[in-house]
Amino acid sequence: MANLSTFYLSRIIGKRVYDTEGKKIGIVKDLLVDTLTANPNDTPDKPKVIGVKAKTSKGIKIYSFDFIDVFRIEGRLTVKCNNIVELAQETIDNGFFLAKLMLDKQIVDLNGRKLVRVNDIRLVDIKDGTFAVAVDIGIEGLLRRIDIEKPIKFVLSFLKVNIPAKYIIWDDVQAIDFSSHSIKLSKVYSKLNTLHPSDLADIIEDLGRATRTSVFSALDEEHAADVLEELEPEAQVQLVESLPVDKMADVLEKMPADEVADILDGLEDEKAESLLKEMEAESSQEVRELLEYEDDSVGSIMTTDILAFNPTKTVEDVIREIRTRKPEAVELYNLFVTDAKEELIGFFTLRDLIVSEPDTTINQIMKEEPIYLYDDQGIDDIAEIISKYNLLAIPVIDKQNLLQGMVVIDDVVEDLVNKRRTFKR
Repeated sequence: MANLSTFYLSRIIGKRVYDTEGKKIGIVKDLLVDTLTANPNDTPDKPKVIGVKAKTSKGIKIYSFDFIDVFRIEGRLTVKCNNIVELAQETIDNGFFLAKLMLDKQIVDLNGRKLVRVNDIRLVDIKDGTFAVAVDIGIEGLLRRIDIEKPIKFVLSFLKVNIPAKYIIWDDVQAIDFSSHSIKLSKVYSKLNTLHPSDLADIIEDLGRATRTSVFSALDEEHAADVLEELEPEAQVQLVESLPVDKMADVLEKMPADEVADILDGLEDEKAESLLKEMEAESSQEVRELLEYEDDSVGSIMTTDILAFNPTKTVEDVIREIRTRKPEAVELYNLFVTDAKEELIGFFTLRDLIVSEPDTTINQIMKEEPIYLYDDQGIDDIAEIISKYNLLAIPVIDKQNLLQGMVVIDDVVEDLVNKRRTFKR
């Protein structure tokens, strides 16, 4: 008989607890572990088992795990209590029960960039105590839970088929479904910020509404803005309506005005107006102007985040300004030239800029008579023009020839995809 160095949560739940004389004390219902919120600035340790929840003849009791031994006798897992010590309520309140909070809940597989379900939890016993080290997300864990793992493995062995083990180490356990709990298992979803916005958007869309809001609100504003752009409209609206107006306004200010306009267009007028009032005046005004356009007009999908320069500027001046502004990649698709009245008079590319000498003026490298669209023009005209002239972006002007923004190929493709989805429905 020897203490087990490793065992699974599913194996210990339901087992009888015996005292030193071999008398039954109760039946294991769950294991209590310490919380990991005491040191939010450090990488959290693996949770240590501090108690065992047992159903006894006197009701539910929480005993200290310091006096619990887990071992095998003739192949059967056995739980022995060497000293019956009940935990103080304060200690219980500062911990969480593994099975209750974890089993069958969703977590984020950071490596696989997807949501997975916890089928079991692997625990390891070392000299410092017993710790949860990994979650089992594979079929093997599920079979173990329903106690048919061994017979299934026996049958499959004749077919020379193995059931692959699939684990996620505890350090990578980040987004748990906390919809009915007030505690978190690790520092505030920190590693989710390392995921690409598109991957995180896919994950968030698969979460329940309450957990979706919890995960999204834990992101920093820059990352939250990038993720919000990637979400489906339904998820965007739900998040905007769920979060406080001041927090949501801060996120929207980090987004392109055209993306914000699309989101607000799907909200109730009262909610949209409250967000616009909370946003900074300049950002709010840009969005308001876009909202005035008809849904099927060029202006409704154009971006106002553009780079326009005076023709007398030098290449060195423009490069310095671009470095200072640090624009998004899409803003560099085309660089525009406007006169003192902000009328569109030409354009040039990033290549034109890079291959030219520093003291070259923009009017020497710009191309005159650019292809353009009117802001009130129909959306249906865009795809044909982009295809015909092989453009990544087209400037948008109003009837006075004033530059208003640009339409990029990304938005055209997105609009066509959305139309196809709508048509199929």
